Amino acid sequence: MIFETKDLVFAFGLTILAGLSTGIGSALAFYTKQTNHKFLSAALGFSAGVMIYVSLVEIFAKAKDSLIIEFGQKIGYSLTTLAFFGGIALIALIDKLVPEGENPHEIKDVTEMSNGSEPKVNEKALLRMGLFSALAIAIHNFPEGLATFVGALQDPTMGISIAVAIAIHNIPEGIAVSVPIYFATKNRMKAFKMSFLSGLSEPVGALVGFFLLANFFSEAMFGMIFAGVAGIMVYISLDELLPTAHKYGEHHIAIYGLISGMVVMAASLVLFA
Repeated sequence: MIFETKDLVFAFGLTILAGLSTGIGSALAFYTKQTNHKFLSAALGFSAGVMIYVSLVEIFAKAKDSLIIEFGQKIGYSLTTLAFFGGIALIALIDKLVPEGENPHEIKDVTEMSNGSEPKVNEKALLRMGLFSALAIAIHNFPEGLATFVGALQDPTMGISIAVAIAIHNIPEGIAVSVPIYFATKNRMKAFKMSFLSGLSEPVGALVGFFLLANFFSEAMFGMIFAGVAGIMVYISLDELLPTAHKYGEHHIAIYGLISGMVVMAASLVLFA
């Protein structure tokens, strides 16, 4: 497959915006007096709805079409299914390798940074937690960057949808990095910088993944990658976004957000089909 420069620049730009939204989370932690739990719960549910719908309805279908063209109906469908669960296995393995105590999805509340009290935790331990959270998020964002990049190359409208969904889900991750580092160092700029840099792995993942595979891009390779991306996004939604949405707010708010995300994604696909 041959891609035009403008398409590559557009896809890379989307990936940068999605990744660096961790900085938004960090800024919220510093300048918001308290977390709006209901809004964040709805936003995370919305992001999950977008990602699940676009993965199962659009991305999986496009991957299957590409592989069927190359290998025929039965083998193509089988390969799509295998690649889908392969993507789930990959992101689950990454999750497993991240130490549980430093898991980036153990998100801190913004109010912890605004009550003026000193944390009853060893500062070195807090700094370690923040740095490990940054590393963990960087690892998680690597395949997400490739997902956004490849999605935008295939379909700009779908790429924007993926980028927005991933950007929303990166915001609380920015809080997870900045809170412990700020408490440990009392340095807002350092905390913001680490949070901001953790999101850079997303465009790095896009570039590394693309250039490693550039010489092998074909309908078959595209189909396998896209099916794997669908699996990764479904896993992220079910393992990260929805549990975090429930943690922040009421069950029904998260579900309403989920359904709203699906409706908006479905409408955009119909309108721009």
